[in-house]
Amino acid sequence: MSEILTSTLDGVTTITFNRPDKKNALTLAMYDAIVDALNAAAADPAVRVVVLTGAGDAFTSGNDLIDFMRNPPDIAGESPVSRFLAAISSFPKILVAAVNGLGVGVGMTMLLHCDLVYAADTARLSMPFTQLGLVPEAASSLLVPAMIGHRKAAELFLFGDTVDAARAAQLGFVNEVVPAAALADHVAAKARRLAAAAPTALRLTKQLMKPAIADIAQRMKDEGALFGEQLRGPEFAEAVAAFFAKRKPDFQQFAA
Repeated sequence: MSEILTSTLDGVTTITFNRPDKKNALTLAMYDAIVDALNAAAADPAVRVVVLTGAGDAFTSGNDLIDFMRNPPDIAGESPVSRFLAAISSFPKILVAAVNGLGVGVGMTMLLHCDLVYAADTARLSMPFTQLGLVPEAASSLLVPAMIGHRKAAELFLFGDTVDAARAAQLGFVNEVVPAAALADHVAAKARRLAAAAPTALRLTKQLMKPAIADIAQRMKDEGALFGEQLRGPEFAEAVAAFFAKRKPDFQQFAA
C-alpha cells in the first residue's frame, strides 16, 4: 500500500498522507514521494490547485521518530526533508490544506506555506519541538512571530501545547473550521472554484503575497543546521527514549 496517494480530478490534485495506523507520521521515503507529487503537479498545465490531507483521523503526527533516529536527515543540506521544505515553500500554484485531524510539528508548520487552510472541528495542532529537544523548522521561527507576534509565538513554541481548531483559526493558522464529516466536500468545493479561476492571475497574486523567498530559504537553512545538531544530540535521544517508555523526559540532567 502506497503511503502517499495522489489523484487528480477537474484540475485539482489531492495528495493524501496514507499511513493512518501511525497517524500519518512522515518517513523520509514519504517526504520524497510528496516532493515528487508536488513537482509533477507544478509541471502539469492541467493542474490548477493542490490539496494536502491525511487518511483516517489524522492530518499528520509529524516526523516518524524511529525513522529520524535511524537516519538523521541533513535538514540544512540535501535531504528528503529539505527538499520537501523547499518544494512546499516555493510551490507556484494554489496549495490548500484540509486538516482532518491531528497536526503535530511539521503537520502544523507546513500550513504556513499553504495558501488556504480548512480544518475539521476535531483538528488539534501543536509544535512540540522543545519537548523533543529540538528547534522549529519550515521557517516557522520567522513566519509565526510575524503572523501572531512574538509573545503568542513564544507561548506556542516554548510550551509546545496543543491548540484546538477554533483557537488555530483565531490565531490565523486556519481559514475556517467545519464539521469533520463535511470537511472533504467543503474543501473540494473551494478547490473547484479556484480551479475554474484565471490561473495566471492566481499564480501572480500568490507570488505578490508571499514573503521574500530568499528570507524563507535562509531561515530554513539556519533552522536546519540547529535542528540537525539537536537531532543528533542527547536531548532528542532522551525525548525519544521517554516517548517509547511512556514517561516524561528528564531534561534536568542537562546543563542549561
